[in-house]
Amino acid sequence: MAKEEGSFKDMNVGFVMPDVVKGPVQKMQLVMYAGASGDFNPLHTDDDFAKAVGMKDGVIAHGMLIMGFVGQAVTTWVPKKSLRKFGVRFAGMTKPGNTITISGSVTDKRVENGEDIITCSVVAKDETGDVKVTGSFSAALPLKG
Repeated sequence: MAKEEGSFKDMNVGFVMPDVVKGPVQKMQLVMYAGASGDFNPLHTDDDFAKAVGMKDGVIAHGMLIMGFVGQAVTTWVPKKSLRKFGVRFAGMTKPGNTITISGSVTDKRVENGEDIITCSVVAKDETGDVKVTGSFSAALPLKG
């Protein structure tokens, strides 16, 4: 269950959402995600295959798994029912052992179609600061907390 979000009245451009840290990513997690998603590309589960196609360190995480981490971070702060838009751009590969930190901040605040909307930017980075995913979301918040 998501924590109660702030009110629209109290939210300002620049407000920072709480960071969410995921990981370190485990190889077994990639196998489990392959089963759950139906994406059995061996690039995500077979080190020998991954190395044969140019991934010197072996397998990489599914991009959609990292997007899921971002979605979880967003809905930890803003309830799913409040989301109006959510989108990402994949920016880098995640390897087993990486720890991913998702952060974000409010970039816009407006009234649209009778709803009090905030828009936020989000980014997922590994422990070295390498960007894995960038994106944004919009959510309708209550006027008062």
